[in-house]
Amino acid sequence: MRIDLHCHSTASDGTDTPAELVRNAAAAGLDVVALTDHDSTRGYAEAMAALPHGLTLVTGAELSCRIDGISMHMLAYLFDPDEPALLAERELVRDDRVPRARGMVARLNDLGVPVTWEQVARIAGDGSVGRPHVATALVELGVVPTVSDAFSQDWLSDGGRAYVAKHETDPFEAIRLVKAAGGVTVFAHPAASKRGRTVPESVIAELATAGLDGIEVDHMDHDDDTRARLRGLAADLGLLVTGSSDYHGSRKTCVLGEYTTDPEVYGEITRRATGAFPVPGTGGA
Repeated sequence: MRIDLHCHSTASDGTDTPAELVRNAAAAGLDVVALTDHDSTRGYAEAMAALPHGLTLVTGAELSCRIDGISMHMLAYLFDPDEPALLAERELVRDDRVPRARGMVARLNDLGVPVTWEQVARIAGDGSVGRPHVATALVELGVVPTVSDAFSQDWLSDGGRAYVAKHETDPFEAIRLVKAAGGVTVFAHPAASKRGRTVPESVIAELATAGLDGIEVDHMDHDDDTRARLRGLAADLGLLVTGSSDYHGSRKTCVLGEYTTDPEVYGEITRRATGAFPVPGTGGA
């Protein structure tokens, strides 16, 4: 089985619609794909309706979190999307995305970059607006060559010249909320240092004690030494180890199935989940 547990659609900051994502996942030879848009479950229905035979969909989300001033992302799988407390927190995060993006546009204007809110809103479309949309605007204007280059101290990385903070959930609270909604939590790309400051291993140990289920080890932002170190940490803490592409369509260079999750780990995730269950493809349109 080929299992990719971290993918984005136009419901957040990917460039594939949810239907295109599942069709592309099947074409890439995946058996299981997770839809993990940022703080959003809006892509679920479209993805389910288009799900091809032979492909299983894992519903999820990538939750925006922050601890001790460090931004981090928490992958949540197979939770009840209608559970009131988790839904309210996701909405609180999403509602802060527009004023934050407008604030980044204003800071870029102060830096002499002629980006406009209308440009960013056009790029975001119906998705949850975020930094990748602002970064894409910078690429369109020729300010940076790629979206990844926009995530620097010069521009949009944490603490960068055009960075604006948004509401982000305390990760301990995120674990509590996801578990109460019957879901499973995995710390996304925990050592992606090129994105900014990373959470110390001591905090990951505290999160494990609080109920964190796993850490995403095999990821494009981790080199071989980092993956080895994280595998050792996961073994010490009794955490599951996942691998994923973090696919965003054409917005990033990673491809579907670039990194995958062991079938036994996937099986354990599905066994722990009680809020929702994987959806088998029925040959949707």
